[in-house]
Order: sequence, then C-alpha cells, then structure tokens
Amino acid sequence: MSNHVYKLLELTGSSSASIEDAVAGAIAKAHESVRNIQWFEVTGTRGHVTDGKIAHWQVTLKIGFTLK
Repeated sequence: MSNHVYKLLELTGSSSASIEDAVAGAIAKAHESVRNIQWFEVTGTRGHVTDGKIAHWQVTLKIGFTLK
C-alpha cells in the first residue's frame, strides 16, 4: 500500500426516498468536481417529519480523497 495524503470535504446530501439516496447523491455531486475520492464516513443523519411520516432525509458525510 502506498503512502497517501488525504483531504476531507464535509457535505450534506438530501433525499425524500432514503438515507442511501442522500449519500449517493452527495457522492455523485462531489464526483463531478473532485478527483480521487476514496472513502466516505456518515457523521450525521436528520429527517423532516410531515403528518407523522418521514418526509425528507438529510445525511452529513465526510468524503476523503487523495492529493496527487
């Protein structure tokens, strides 16, 4: 395994469907402008409730990518 230097971004993705969709959306958006994404860590999960039902998810995550 090579030695790497990593940089972190903190993002919040959102979805009305699921936590997984919120994470996937955040990673996909980051991938549009950030190269060498290697890992992610979920650091927080929130939701919005309407009429006693989950209406929306917000997931905060850290994304790590290598610097070249």
